[in-house]
Parts: sequence; structure tokens; C-alpha cells
Amino acid sequence: MKLFVAILDEIDYLEALAMQEQLLQLRQQNKVPDIMLLLQHPPTVTLGTRENRYNIIAPEGELEKLGVNIYKINRGGDVTYHGPGQIVGYPILNLNGYGKSVRLYVDKLEEVFLRLLRDEYGISAGRDSQYTGVWVGDEKITAIGCSVKRWVTMHGFAFNVNTDLNHFTWINPCGITDKGVTSLQKILGQPQDIDKVNGQIISHFSRAFNCEPELINRQRLQDILGGQAHE
Repeated sequence: MKLFVAILDEIDYLEALAMQEQLLQLRQQNKVPDIMLLLQHPPTVTLGTRENRYNIIAPEGELEKLGVNIYKINRGGDVTYHGPGQIVGYPILNLNGYGKSVRLYVDKLEEVFLRLLRDEYGISAGRDSQYTGVWVGDEKITAIGCSVKRWVTMHGFAFNVNTDLNHFTWINPCGITDKGVTSLQKILGQPQDIDKVNGQIISHFSRAFNCEPELINRQRLQDILGGQAHE
């Protein structure tokens, strides 16, 4: 199965959300193949469908002064942080081709990072029976939150690579107060090459979902969003 992959620069959250919503409709209509966006966001706090605003610890006025946007969105889960150095992935997949199971889909997303961390870095990571995502000990390194509409996915994962972990003190991530967060940089003791990690994500994602990735540039993505030929 074909998977288009667009690696983008840092993009405002709402701009990326608009892209996802447009691609979701195109995928539901079978006008495009499965596609995944890989990108970063400026410092942003998002609230999912199970939001509890008390999990935003920092005063919202203070976050506004720091230029941090707060958005209410339609993914599952509670409060999440996105920021520079964190690779965010938005797979727009038709689950009819992947077992037509949301639980299986989330399991496969977790598997991508379990294998990536093990095979590429020798890091032993695991799942948590209570919370989604990928954990190194009691610290989350990959957050997962998705929504599925007419069996097509949007939203996805956030992988902490060189993320400023101090920014997580602004919130209780996903409403969790008794666990921490970590990153590749923290574990390995030095910043990592984002381009290299993007390649690793594509490789392990393709393996987990048994698909054939095809890199597309920003112009090709814009052509797709504009309804032009995608093949």
C-alpha cells in the first residue's frame, strides 16, 4: 500500500490542522492515497475532547505573553504540549486497509516507536496499561492522540527528540501527575539530528503498517490540497 510522506518545516498548529482536515476529506473520498505529515510546531498547548483546563498549570495570561497558543481540538485525550524539537506526525490513513480497528491502529503507532528506540538507539521502552503512548520507565517519550472519522484517521503522535522539557511544566501532560516526560536528547545526553530521526520514523512506520513510502515535497502537497493529480 502506498503512503505519501511530506516532511515540512515548523508550522503553526492551526495551519497544520487545516491541512489535516482537507486531507481527511480527500482520503474519505478516495481522491488521495494514505498520507503522513511530519513537522514541528511553535510552542503550543492543545486541549482534547477529555479536556480539564485545570491541567494547564501556568496562568494562561503568562503563556500568552510567552507567545504560546492554546487550542481546543477534536482529538482524544486531555492537555498536550507541542514545540520545537518535537517531531509531530499526522497520518491520514484509511483504516479499512489496516484491520479496521482503532485499538490496533494505536498499538501499531506505539510499536513504531518501541522498535525505533530499541533498534536505532538501544533504548528499552514500553507501554503503560493505563495510558497510551510510549514510555521509558515512568517518563513518556511519545504521546499519541488521534481521531477517526468514517474510518480515516487524523492527529497522531508527538515524539520528543530535542524538545525543551521545561515547557511541560506548564501543564499536567494528558492530565497525568505521577509520571514525567523525557526525550532522546535527555536520554542520550546530546541533541539529535531531526532529519535523521524523520527518516527512522518513516522506516519503522512503513514496517509496522506494511506500506511503501513515497516522499513528496511541499509543492506536491499543495497540488494535492488544491485537488490536482496526485499519482
